[in-house]
Amino acid sequence: MLPLEGLTVVDLTSVVFGPLASQILGDYGATVIKIEPPEGDSTRRTGPAREEGMAAMFLGSNRNKQSVVLDLRQAAAQAALQKLVAGADVFMHSMRPQKLARLGIDPQTLLARLPRLVYAGLHGFAQGGPYAGKPAYDDVIQGMSGIADLMQQQGGQARYLPMVAADKTCGHVAAHAILAALMRRERTGQGGFVEIPMFEAMVGFNLVEHLYGQHFTPALGQAGYPRAMAASRRPYATSDGYVAMMPYTDAQWLRFFAEAGRPELARDPRFASIAQRTAHIEALLDIAAEVIRGRSSAHWLETCERLEIPAAPITRLADLPADPHLQATGFFQRLDDPAMGALTFPANPVRFDGQRLPVRMPPRLGEHTRACLRAAGLADAQIEPLLAAGNGCHASSTMNEKAQ
Repeated sequence: MLPLEGLTVVDLTSVVFGPLASQILGDYGATVIKIEPPEGDSTRRTGPAREEGMAAMFLGSNRNKQSVVLDLRQAAAQAALQKLVAGADVFMHSMRPQKLARLGIDPQTLLARLPRLVYAGLHGFAQGGPYAGKPAYDDVIQGMSGIADLMQQQGGQARYLPMVAADKTCGHVAAHAILAALMRRERTGQGGFVEIPMFEAMVGFNLVEHLYGQHFTPALGQAGYPRAMAASRRPYATSDGYVAMMPYTDAQWLRFFAEAGRPELARDPRFASIAQRTAHIEALLDIAAEVIRGRSSAHWLETCERLEIPAAPITRLADLPADPHLQATGFFQRLDDPAMGALTFPANPVRFDGQRLPVRMPPRLGEHTRACLRAAGLADAQIEPLLAAGNGCHASSTMNEKAQ
């Protein structure tokens, strides 16, 4: 039995932040009902696709879910949503808070009627501050939370990380916050409102190491962890490529200096302790880089294995599915879809009792509309107008619905 089996999540989120959170809950066994407008989540059209509405970005954060199409501009669709939420354990949305009341899905309204409901608001910014209710996307949050500044301090140019770092990080924060709220409900019998703001979540994430000297009053230094911010912190160039190599402890640096033929560096007061190495990190990394570039990657990987220094080759993204460790642990899973053929998915990294969590195909747009609305208590006479209002979704979805 999967850990969240028997729990139902109604998910009114889109793009990556919320969908990744609900995907994690679905991986753990929850029934996740994804509510989409007639045009579907925008990620359905982002990236390469073999089928309309099933693009790569959508596949990445929507496995293990069901899709229900509701045009929430219509009163009947709003009533259908209320029916679905009434049967749910969790309701989550990523709408701006000022839009909720007119749909009857603000936390006060829903929790007054459904006190056991865990209501998760995935917002850009926490309520009560001057940014509350403002729109937020990954680039905006990366800029506001200090990431672009860190990149500028390290490399001289304000940049974003080459990934949707804020969306993904905050999606994991949302998943564990919802799990905590469910645990509280198990103990108290009461649900409640849990707010997950992207801005605050990402600021907290960034400042784990980078608040640094500003933890103290008065400050004992600037914000920013020097080792992580050093311009020289990058994979080491070897004579024929690159290695990711990290002597860290006193003993590891001592062994490295001896191997490099520079044992006197172990006595250099700049490098004698972790505190001093951190203070002089640029000089240390530059010395290490000078030594490492003289020999091959294979030499340094073999040497680090012998000296018990953490090291690894640099792996291209495209080569990760062939990584021997990931293959041996069954991390990548293949699904064969009748329409799209073979599809590869990275699994949830967590295993329970040694077992991988199952991966089920992300849903076609509206694929489960009829079945989910029937299960919520709607009669076919009520469902048919809703399907018509959603233009019947896509052809593949309509066929799937008629088969249910």
